[in-house]
Amino acid sequence: MISISSAALNAWIAGLLWPLSRILGLMATAPLFNSRNIPARSKAGIGMLLALIVAPAVPTVPAVDPMSLAGLLILAQQIVIGLAMGMSMRIVFAAVEMAGELIGMTMGLGFATFYDPQSSGHSSAISQFLALLMLMFYLAANFHLMLISALVDSFATMPVGAGNIGPSMELLVSWGTRIFSAGVQLSLPIVAALLINNIALGVLTRAAPQLNIFGIGFPIAIGVGFIMIALTLPYLATPIERLLQEGINMAATVATPR
Repeated sequence: MISISSAALNAWIAGLLWPLSRILGLMATAPLFNSRNIPARSKAGIGMLLALIVAPAVPTVPAVDPMSLAGLLILAQQIVIGLAMGMSMRIVFAAVEMAGELIGMTMGLGFATFYDPQSSGHSSAISQFLALLMLMFYLAANFHLMLISALVDSFATMPVGAGNIGPSMELLVSWGTRIFSAGVQLSLPIVAALLINNIALGVLTRAAPQLNIFGIGFPIAIGVGFIMIALTLPYLATPIERLLQEGINMAATVATPR
């Protein structure tokens, strides 16, 4: 007759539960995996499958009862690590969305907003267009697989129950400033062209006050904006790829103890 002790049973549960919690934490915030179009059961199934694959390669977990206070603290730590890794990549997408918001407002399309099911809010049409473009590049270049690879490697760099996550959280907060810097950098060529357009319209209005600036300025600004977007799109691959790579590196960095 086969007998299983409670200590062995707890070790088996902990060996699967703690890696699963880190994986599900990443899937809750990482782009693509956190999509509301994916059913929650499918996300849980994918997370369980990844945990079953990763668990045998995870370094020895602490011999702690998962239901004890120490076990619950370890569980919370793994969830926070997964959330931080996913948020590192989500910040990159937020930077591109901010670039779209800046472009849309400068073009005069600030009112052209649509409901975004991902954020449960409204965002401009240009912002959603750039976000979809970013997502397609993210999938085409297999950065979602790189993120999973970084997650698997994190179990070696920051084993379960080891390391202080405080410095990693501070690093993640400072990484959040990349939303503003990258957003401005991506939108700068188009915003600069629209600024020149507005200055030219202002000079024209001053020279010929009888012109109706509201009648001609608005369509000209939209036309210039769309032309600049069309001219800029072929050159966005390099900065977007660099941003995504920075997101992968940051995801790996926040999972490295200090």
